[in-house]
Amino acid sequence: MQCYHRVVMLITNATIITMTQPNRVIRNGALLIRDGLIADLGEAEAVRARNRYLGTDVIDAQGKIALPGNICAHTHFYGAFARGMAIPGEPPRNFIEVLQKLWWRLDRALDYEGVRYSALVCLVDAIKHGTTTLIDHHASPNAIEGVLDTLSAAVEESGLRAALCYEVTDRNGPEGARAGIEENRRFARACASWRHSRVKAACGVHASFTVSDETLEQCIAVAKEEGIPLHIHVAEDEADQRDCERRFGMRVVERLQARGALGPRTICAHAIHVNAREITLLSEYNAKVTHQPRSNMNNGVGVADVPAMLQAGVCVGLGNDGFSNDAFAEMKVADMLQKVHRRDPRALGAEAVVRMAYAHNARIAQLFWPNATGTLEISAPGDVILLDYKPFTELHADNVPWHMLFGMSGGMVTHTIVGGRVLMADRELVTLDEAEIAAKAREAADRAWARVRELA
Repeated sequence: MQCYHRVVMLITNATIITMTQPNRVIRNGALLIRDGLIADLGEAEAVRARNRYLGTDVIDAQGKIALPGNICAHTHFYGAFARGMAIPGEPPRNFIEVLQKLWWRLDRALDYEGVRYSALVCLVDAIKHGTTTLIDHHASPNAIEGVLDTLSAAVEESGLRAALCYEVTDRNGPEGARAGIEENRRFARACASWRHSRVKAACGVHASFTVSDETLEQCIAVAKEEGIPLHIHVAEDEADQRDCERRFGMRVVERLQARGALGPRTICAHAIHVNAREITLLSEYNAKVTHQPRSNMNNGVGVADVPAMLQAGVCVGLGNDGFSNDAFAEMKVADMLQKVHRRDPRALGAEAVVRMAYAHNARIAQLFWPNATGTLEISAPGDVILLDYKPFTELHADNVPWHMLFGMSGGMVTHTIVGGRVLMADRELVTLDEAEIAAKAREAADRAWARVRELA
């Protein structure tokens, strides 16, 4: 596995937004990255004076905004191949039909080549839009053994950070469930030997309504034995709750708690249809929740009560569920969705959304990379993005969240840097060949779509 190189990089002439508490805006600032970590930052002249004898690679930011690289707390790389796909037959009427007609056909249609290129196009998208860390949840029932190695190789090629897992489910029979469990175990043990790696492991579970107690308990055991997080979809649709109450006489979060699956290293994606008791359990057990507003709107599954979870002390972060890796777009929608849903312009708000995207996502990322901070400060990871954003109103430490939601966008990102390594400079990708990846992805997607039509 690739480790950090001993490099020194100086970014100068930047407007640095630290995203610390309290936040700071440093004009004409500079930051020094050494051995993958931020070693110094402040006003450019002072940073240069303190480090004048260091041989450095210098990036002149030309006044651009410098921000911490964005973190995506929940995604599906393989979802890339759903773009533009017309589902045969009548449109899905509900979430279960969306799964049956689209996602459960698409994941069965993936081969290893499809897995690789669906990941690579997402990684290209992440680099171009300033997302430097992603937590992925993968499924490919006809390509399980070694598939996390396929994903890992793509991540390593890109230079980004990613946490990977295989989605365990009983919907493909006991052999499929066992294969998924063993793939998570095998990959976790491989990752444990990779020092300073940008790739980490979790144990993936699809959702309560597709796993038996036996399968869930085996996943819990793998997560505990290997010391990795458990990553599961929770109450994304009301059908998940109905199934849990029918089969087990309890609600989804209650089932997770009763089986020993709920804890500080549990990542619960969505948590839309949870009640007050379940929110209390999520808080008491310090479980992490990820919110994916664009996906939830698209699937028509409802609106998560994010304000109630935040008020209860739940760590709620932001993911994209396989949508584009423009974190700024996800932040905008997260804010507006609550406002329109509640018919209240005060609902949630820019400060809370930005806290979710940076501080809370960093707490989730710390399950894999303990030094993740979501900030620009000394000893933080050297994950930096530059945005060509020229505010025509005042920008200061207190109004940054509103500039992020109503001014900035992922399309403004010009440079993406991970651990001091440049992955994109002046909108030109350095580590990946976008044209070649797009061409190969088209070929792999054509094969997958043909298989999907056969399954229709």
